[in-house]
Amino acid sequence: MEPIKTFKGRALLILKGLAMGAANKVPGVSGGVVAFVAGFYEEFIYSLQRFNKNAFTFLFKGRFKLFYNYVNGKFLSLLFLGMLISYFSISKLLDFLIKHYETYVWSVFFGMIIGSIIYISRDFNDWRKTTMSALIVGVLLGLSITILNPATENDNLWFVFLCGIISVSGMTLPGFSGSFILILLGNYVLLLVDSVNALYNTLFEILHGDFSFWINVERIRMLKILIVFTLGSITGLVTFSHALNYILKHYKSVTMASIIGFIVGSLGVVWPFKTIIYKTDRTNTLLLDSRNNPIIENYQQFIPELNQDTLIAIFYIILGIGIVLGLEYYGKKKQTYA
Repeated sequence: MEPIKTFKGRALLILKGLAMGAANKVPGVSGGVVAFVAGFYEEFIYSLQRFNKNAFTFLFKGRFKLFYNYVNGKFLSLLFLGMLISYFSISKLLDFLIKHYETYVWSVFFGMIIGSIIYISRDFNDWRKTTMSALIVGVLLGLSITILNPATENDNLWFVFLCGIISVSGMTLPGFSGSFILILLGNYVLLLVDSVNALYNTLFEILHGDFSFWINVERIRMLKILIVFTLGSITGLVTFSHALNYILKHYKSVTMASIIGFIVGSLGVVWPFKTIIYKTDRTNTLLLDSRNNPIIENYQQFIPELNQDTLIAIFYIILGIGIVLGLEYYGKKKQTYA
């Protein structure tokens, strides 16, 4: 890795943060995969694990420089700067694509998740009674989520905090997509698109001398959600890195088998061909949420007819698979020549 002391090294680390942030927002792709492929996964996990008792002692005693050096602050700050920039740019792009090309977007996501399954399972060879049982339990759990009505958007702040903890799992566990879990929980668009866009719009207005967001009830609500989600993500990032070290050390095979099964079983949630069924009252009038958007009750999945749109969607599914497997191939090739 290029030394961080050089301008090139700092710029490369910010670019790696950009890639990792983008991966964290795309269901089926894990930010941990990017860290692994780019060669900084071990340093990333090591830096997160430095947030321990000693680190917080330095912080509470006001020894900020010592705290910064102890947790590898220069490395983490440059990496997170790249992620922050990525979150704004990717959020705007996803907002546009989901609004105008929803089927194709979910087709790419579906393909990426299939690629993620292949990526995780390809090198997993520890199949025995225990891991097979874990695989079956994972599949059943995933299927139960698919069969049940999908979770609807939930802006309860405690639930948002929990979503923040869960969403960062993909940063610390290669192959496991935290954003995919947010889809299952019903809060993907709220937390990774709408709330981020709200902050982007607020900052843009402030830079132009417009402070009217203070009287915008909906904007303030979205900013509160983003703050709580960020706090949950930071909490999850620190605690999950320590838990991950213990889990992978003692139960690695069972954990990986469970993840494979869970992702396979819940593939139906991101099936791109589905019709949205909205909630209505007894007079068949659409029910609206606090933002005057129709409330989703369920999704009716279907097998599409073989036409031009379907063929394009299939192409995007294949593209999604190729993106994830391409990252895997590049990572292995890089290790071979290292």
